[in-house]
Amino acid sequence: MGVRRTAIVKLAVSDEQRDALHRTAEQYLYCANQTADYCWSDTSYTECKTNKRKVRDALYSNLREETDLQAQLVQAAIRRAVETVKGVVERWKKGQRVSFPTFTAETIDYDTRSATFYRNKVSLATVEGQVEPSFILPADSPTPYERYVLSEDYEFRESTLRYDVATDEFYLNISTRRCESDGDDAEIPVDTGHSDQTVLGIDLGVNSLAVSSTGTFWQGDDYDHWCREFEKRRGEMQQRGTQSAHNALLRLGKREEAWCKQYIHTVANELVAEAVEHDCDVIVFEDLTDIRERLPYAKWHHVWAFRRLFEYVSYKAPERGVFVEQVKPNYTSQRCSRTDCGFTHEANRDGEHFECQKCGYEVNADYNGAKNIGLRYTRKRTHRLRSSPKSGSGDAEVDLRINGGTLNGKSHQPIAGD
Repeated sequence: MGVRRTAIVKLAVSDEQRDALHRTAEQYLYCANQTADYCWSDTSYTECKTNKRKVRDALYSNLREETDLQAQLVQAAIRRAVETVKGVVERWKKGQRVSFPTFTAETIDYDTRSATFYRNKVSLATVEGQVEPSFILPADSPTPYERYVLSEDYEFRESTLRYDVATDEFYLNISTRRCESDGDDAEIPVDTGHSDQTVLGIDLGVNSLAVSSTGTFWQGDDYDHWCREFEKRRGEMQQRGTQSAHNALLRLGKREEAWCKQYIHTVANELVAEAVEHDCDVIVFEDLTDIRERLPYAKWHHVWAFRRLFEYVSYKAPERGVFVEQVKPNYTSQRCSRTDCGFTHEANRDGEHFECQKCGYEVNADYNGAKNIGLRYTRKRTHRLRSSPKSGSGDAEVDLRINGGTLNGKSHQPIAGD
């Protein structure tokens, strides 16, 4: 499989282009939700329809008549819905709790037939015809867009248009793949060609919203507090049962959504700044698949925050020249992060405290997990994790960006308004 890279670009859109994109997203989501409704079965996963060709043949003509979407966008919406249902079915087969998939976020999938890229702008198919918003690129060159989308070494695969409600901005996530060559260099072990890249590992959890391998903790106490407050106020308004209370409930919901998104934006900004401050080239998160099952004590707003944080960092970091990756989280909470040990056992972790039963290494459990997440990424590639000058205990012989001391999980609160 070729090396893949994603460049995230902010778009400068006029009022007319904005309206066209919003209308296109609305009809795109309609097609996706109609497809999900057609594919879904509440009785058995064997009754769910997951054959893309058969679903497309059954729905395409009607959806084309019901919407103003270009043919490729209708097909893209159908594909997205079928793939989502297929993923839910796989979880259902494993005995996990699942629910009917719905699509609400304003995103649109574009391919080479519905999107054309130029040096400083893109042409996108919409219900109003083609629109050509310009790019807002960082001042530093080469940007990820120049490095991958405009490079002859990479070929365009697909892109996803995403609308961010909190910032009222449109972004394009542009996926590229390294072109394969005919010789011995067809297999490319790393994405940038630099063997001395530095990695920042990030652990997500209930006690701490995020912990970095450099020892910074984002506890999220304010986040938890205000989520509880909003929930309490919603309950009070629902008990009144009046029309005015209903209207107030809708306003409260919008306030809550805006507040939560702004909070996670602030954490994402600080997390990216942490990577830049420590000269990190890659930020590594744990794979969020099945995170509800891995963290049974996490409430809905925790899981929402994890996914939003990864999403926000994924488009903020490339603007600062930092890549974002994910690794499987298996046993990262139970494994000793000392590279001269690596002993893995469930008895190593007790709540927020980690103590290796083999070598005696003691440290905050979330910090230990953050280091393991970063280390797991480096073992699969040739990147290094840079060690701190203070680290003399064998914590990281590869180039892991860590804190050399023993951490107790002291809270770091995001700075409001950042």
